[in-house]
Amino acid sequence: QVQLVESGGGSVQAGESLRLSCATSEYAFRHYCIGWFRQVPGKQREPLAAIEKDGTTKYTSAVKGRFTLSKDNAKNTQYLQMNSLKPEDTATYYCAADPWGCKEIDTWVGVYWGQGARVTVSS
Repeated sequence: QVQLVESGGGSVQAGESLRLSCATSEYAFRHYCIGWFRQVPGKQREPLAAIEKDGTTKYTSAVKGRFTLSKDNAKNTQYLQMNSLKPEDTATYYCAADPWGCKEIDTWVGVYWGQGARVTVSS
């Protein structure tokens, strides 16, 4: 089992920014694809972005240009910087990991999950 610990959620106004963090084990950080999904009640989890095992960064069209992934290798932590937030970005955001790689980000389903971080964007 892979432990993924998210932090950084909260409530902001439209146009503001938030940064989410995902901390995991050194092994998972180095050998798994790790990224982010979000989910609103009544809908399926939506993949957003991920960093592949080889370091390739992938974004879906929904967030490309507004959200940016980065990582701190010393802390085994990945960050999702979310800028220009919109009310429709309101959701629970989940960190996910996949030992087999993320493949196509639009259809990535993830394998291991964090507990979720709530993000609320007010207009």
